Amino acid sequence: MHTRTHDARPLVLFLEDERALQRLVSSALSAEGFRVQSALDGEDGLRLIRNSRPDAILLDLILPKRDGFSVLAELKEERLLADIPAIVLTNLESSADMRRAYALGAVTYLVKANYTLSEIVEKVKGCLRQKWETEKESD
Repeated sequence: MHTRTHDARPLVLFLEDERALQRLVSSALSAEGFRVQSALDGEDGLRLIRNSRPDAILLDLILPKRDGFSVLAELKEERLLADIPAIVLTNLESSADMRRAYALGAVTYLVKANYTLSEIVEKVKGCLRQKWETEKESD
């Protein structure tokens, strides 16, 4: 289990290239007690993931430099990162994209237009609850 030395609030990394949405979701997560780090592209996102080991990742699939599918694939390949839950938040609605994201390790797939801000925050909370329960069972 990842231990924190200075701030016990869960860390969510949000990879999203739309700045307005990034600010909005980050603000909502912060208001619910999360620390939030953001990246505007897949390369910066992967660097932050490796450096910060977040508790959860909120991930758009259409990103500059490295798309979300590539980020998911990289996470799945790295043993130390594979257990970080990745929640996809995207405009891509096709069942093929959804299947591909799940096959690459996404735990939840949310289409932006179908969810309110509070519902997105609740999905993140639920994902973390599930992760922590699993970690407790394996201790």
